[in-house]
Amino acid sequence: MATITFEEPDGTLRKVDLAGGQSIMEGAVRASVAGIDADCGGACSCATCMVYVADEWCDRLPPKDAAETQMLEFCPHVQENSRLTCQIPVTDALDGLRVKVPPSQH
Repeated sequence: MATITFEEPDGTLRKVDLAGGQSIMEGAVRASVAGIDADCGGACSCATCMVYVADEWCDRLPPKDAAETQMLEFCPHVQENSRLTCQIPVTDALDGLRVKVPPSQH
């Protein structure tokens, strides 16, 4: 179980408890986190679940693979700390993670 704080596009902070065995995207969609569109359902083929990871967490996440890196090239608001939540599995080590949802996924 990990508690992850999402800063939604309007600035609202949402703390969501996510169980292991799912991606951050799956948990965010179930919790109706605003701005996590997840159009492809987690197949790493749409880049509509992108977030900005708090700087202190960037090195603590699993590295991006080639597919995620390629999909991020299509994001209109991509930054160095951008990640696709469909590519990050929930583990206990993510407890306290903070991410910011961009103003738009399209």
